[in-house]
Amino acid sequence: MSDRIPFRVIEIAPAAVKQSKSQPGGGIHTRSFTGLYRNLRIGFAGLLFALFFGTAWLQWGGRQAVLWDLAESKFHIFGATFWPQDFILLSALLIICAFGLFAITVFAGRVWCGYSCPQSTWTWLYMWCEKVCEGDRNQRIKLAAAPWGLQKLARRSLKHTLWLAIGLLTGLTFVGYFTPIRPLAAELLSFELEGVALFWVVFFTAATYLNAGWLREAVCLHMCPYARFQSVMFDKDTLAVAYDPARGEARGARKKGSDPRSQGLGDCIDCTLCVQVCPTGIDIRDGLQMACIGCAACIDACDEVMDKMGYARGLVGYKSEHTLQGGTTHWLRPRLLGYAAALLVMIGALVMALQQRPMVSLDVIKDRGLFRENALGQIENIYLLKIINKTQQPQQYHLRLVDADGFELHGSSTFSIGAGEMSELPVSVAMLAERPASSSQVLTFEIQDSDQPDIRSSAQSRFVAPMNR
Repeated sequence: MSDRIPFRVIEIAPAAVKQSKSQPGGGIHTRSFTGLYRNLRIGFAGLLFALFFGTAWLQWGGRQAVLWDLAESKFHIFGATFWPQDFILLSALLIICAFGLFAITVFAGRVWCGYSCPQSTWTWLYMWCEKVCEGDRNQRIKLAAAPWGLQKLARRSLKHTLWLAIGLLTGLTFVGYFTPIRPLAAELLSFELEGVALFWVVFFTAATYLNAGWLREAVCLHMCPYARFQSVMFDKDTLAVAYDPARGEARGARKKGSDPRSQGLGDCIDCTLCVQVCPTGIDIRDGLQMACIGCAACIDACDEVMDKMGYARGLVGYKSEHTLQGGTTHWLRPRLLGYAAALLVMIGALVMALQQRPMVSLDVIKDRGLFRENALGQIENIYLLKIINKTQQPQQYHLRLVDADGFELHGSSTFSIGAGEMSELPVSVAMLAERPASSSQVLTFEIQDSDQPDIRSSAQSRFVAPMNR
């Protein structure tokens, strides 16, 4: 049989980023540029750096304001202290962040990647260091092609020194959120840092240096899962960095002031500046691509060219598929409204949970021994109570049994616990009846603040007694 089923090859995604004539040597050397979106990105980056590097040094009530104290198993954030029992709140916060990212993606694509992602932010900082040490794009290309000499060695050494210094500061700050940063920095400067803290500082220094200095766009292209599923979040009204082919084609050079339409040309002069400024090395004129991180560098570069040529801005801009097809963008649509509603509900629930979070925690652990007989001939069970004072002031508590007729609590019923501390209290419970109604009964322990009755917590355990007394 000679009949064959006809087929055609469909390229789902390019195997690699296509190199253009503006990227000689296979490497991506970005060009300097200015513009509105660059200023916005610098503003967001400055805010991120201020929060990350500055918050670790803040003090609150004689301790570090934000500290995840692994040794004590508690998390301080300014005036609040969270314990492992409160980690459900952290899970809720992460879910809210995820939904927030989904909502932002539906609305404006990968603006998170372009403006606020730590990988992108640190990469831009490392690229700025590269420009300071080795010059602008053309100078870096020439330096990369030049043979090794004193000048090249000096420039490269200075660049890598700056990269390592930023990596070390980043690693120190990150570890400083888990180990008090002030003694950590003092030990590092005096070369006395050792053990686990030294390992993690070195690890995150190396990770920052490799990710932002060497891997750069490879992290976004091959390692970040967000790049893989972002297209699922898009719809025809999602804003994304896009080139308008109806206006820009056909491309070609022309003299300033001439009428491009009389020459059969569009507004694109084919200067390739949009490619030269792209941190991932793509040509936005090829359409929406997975490698685009939505940083809008190409928009700034193209708008600058349009200004010089006397054309209207927006040849490359944030556009929806509907806009590119000549329609209008629908801002209020079911998916976006659904995400917004879900976000509002979850944020409201989290706020309520934080407000109603019990400021004292009680856990009851029964002794391994089943029961014992005391000096009065009563059956006793032994318990260990773990109480956590989650407030920022010392508190006095009262312990009692709830609805426990026929049982008596032996041990200290009033006690004090310092601010943000945990205390263990051994107590015993005696059964007053000579014959138990059951071999196993549920007891409810309750602790209550002596001055603030609303601060209370309860926990249950079992009382075991023999039936054949």
